[in-house]
Amino acid sequence: MTDQTPPRRTPASRPQQRKQMLLRLDPAVHDALARWASDELRSANAQIEFLLRRALKEAGRLPGSAAPIARRGRPPKRPPAEPEARPGADA
Repeated sequence: MTDQTPPRRTPASRPQQRKQMLLRLDPAVHDALARWASDELRSANAQIEFLLRRALKEAGRLPGSAAPIARRGRPPKRPPAEPEARPGADA
């Protein structure tokens, strides 16, 4: 990429991409983490994020701008509908 190349932008309608990083772990630590994640029905990646968020929160370092962690389980097929205002309802 040259200095003249503009940065890539994501469309406003698409949610912000999650950051990717390489993490090197001792095999025994990875195995223990994978077992723990399996016990809680999470992927190893989700377990790492859960633990990091908990540690950041306990240390008072979790940014307020951090999006909430995704719900466990399969994502919904479509986003939940927003409640519509009913005519004559108190707002």
